[in-house]
Amino acid sequence: MSLIPFQMIIVEIPGRPKLTIEHLVLDVNGTIALDGQLVSGVIDRLQSLRKILEIHLLTADTHGRQSEIDKALEVTGIRLTPGEDEAKQKARYVNDLGADHVVAMGNGANDALMIEAAAIGIVVLGSEGTSVDALRAADIVAPNPLVALDLVLNPKRLVATLRR
Repeated sequence: MSLIPFQMIIVEIPGRPKLTIEHLVLDVNGTIALDGQLVSGVIDRLQSLRKILEIHLLTADTHGRQSEIDKALEVTGIRLTPGEDEAKQKARYVNDLGADHVVAMGNGANDALMIEAAAIGIVVLGSEGTSVDALRAADIVAPNPLVALDLVLNPKRLVATLRR
């Protein structure tokens, strides 16, 4: 397991195939933001992660503040198509990236399929709550978004959590 400076993390978990992680896909509200406001500490962690992974934000823009979040994170969030199944849109996005190279984080029922599809799925137990569907789909449960992001920043923690 090592950090490679050109957009990837290599994770070697005993008993599992080696993972080459290139993308971090994040649900926004309920995962890294609460009521349309980024959780304190998220910006710093994502600035560190963007040096090694491509960051993707998926959002329904529930609170109408995604443009501000995009500006703060220097990432353009992907707005989900209203009226279409959000869970399927998110899963399709992860699959289109190449799910074997994705860490996905979320908390809601509409995140369960993307969490399940990703090479590593992390569910966040944030202040908004966590759906049972997302919890069942996850490889890892994190008590908040900062711990979840720190797991990715420190891949040995992923190994320690996922090894059998």
